[in-house]
Amino acid sequence: MKHTPKRLSAALIVGAMTFAACGSDGNDAAPVETEMAAEAGTIVDVAVANGSFDTLVAAVTAAGLVETLSSPGPFTVFAPTDDAFAALPAGLVDALLLPENQATLAKILTYHVVSGEVMAADVTDGDVATVEGQTIALSTANGVTVNGANVIIADVAASNGVIHAIDAVLLPPDVDAAALLAPAEVEEEAAEAPVETDAPAEEMESFGTIVDVAVLNGSFETLVAAVTAADLAETLSGEGPFTVFAPTDDAFAALPEGLVAALLLPENKDVLVKILSYHVVSGEVFAADIADGDVATVEGQTVALSTADGVTVNGANVIIADVPADNGVIHAIDAVLVPSDVDVAALLG
Repeated sequence: MKHTPKRLSAALIVGAMTFAACGSDGNDAAPVETEMAAEAGTIVDVAVANGSFDTLVAAVTAAGLVETLSSPGPFTVFAPTDDAFAALPAGLVDALLLPENQATLAKILTYHVVSGEVMAADVTDGDVATVEGQTIALSTANGVTVNGANVIIADVAASNGVIHAIDAVLLPPDVDAAALLAPAEVEEEAAEAPVETDAPAEEMESFGTIVDVAVLNGSFETLVAAVTAADLAETLSGEGPFTVFAPTDDAFAALPEGLVAALLLPENKDVLVKILSYHVVSGEVFAADIADGDVATVEGQTVALSTADGVTVNGANVIIADVPADNGVIHAIDAVLVPSDVDVAALLG
């Protein structure tokens, strides 16, 4: 997948030649519309700023497609909203964000992209080739639909194309969602199945790594996406042990609008790594063993632990404690911890 952008660029050039006749003629666009699109930024910039496409931005980042979708294009992107991704089978988004499924993720995402700039008024009924290679079925019988998914917001302008927000994720016919979920289901069944053995229980019990546990839990989809984008999955799957104060999806959702998407951009990877490692402490520390005071994080700075009113970390509450993993322990918290030297305003600016 390291060469995906180059392959896609070639595909986009060919696709643009075959599909351009269906799109808008750039010479007909009013100068003010062109200027507004340029000011809005690329398709990726627009998706980040919008706030309704955080999962899509995370997926584009994990698939290594940010550079491609920031190139001149033009592209037409049928962009699933966060609600559309949330409607997928439980665990599917987490599975797709894993490094071993990057090729499948790229396949799904490019299935939402058409070469050329096609405004809603120019859409005609019929099949259209996607950048992925297969076709999608467009219809105008009841509004604009794509493989049956509704375009709920049309003609969102970008400097390198146009975005149409849709209410469902499009899966290519040759993608087997059940197969992607199977490994997780097997792990869950194995964890639940009784083990008959003469060995001590502590030697046989296995929960998976911290990353495995977070993926299977279902409450840490944003955290998993962030860990993947920061290339920390391998580290947090290492021997450790680690204690991770893990913000839930609701905790990430409470951050200023657009901040999560901004952090997932490649240019902010160092800041993302800094924030994530600020949630990790070396060693395995269970809630009962926590004492009041400052403790050093893997990032280098300290977090303030308190037991005055339950366990808190820099004021964030531990809402689920002592979730075991093979290489440490997870404590779920209700807020994202941001190091004091991270300028949130600059990230959003």
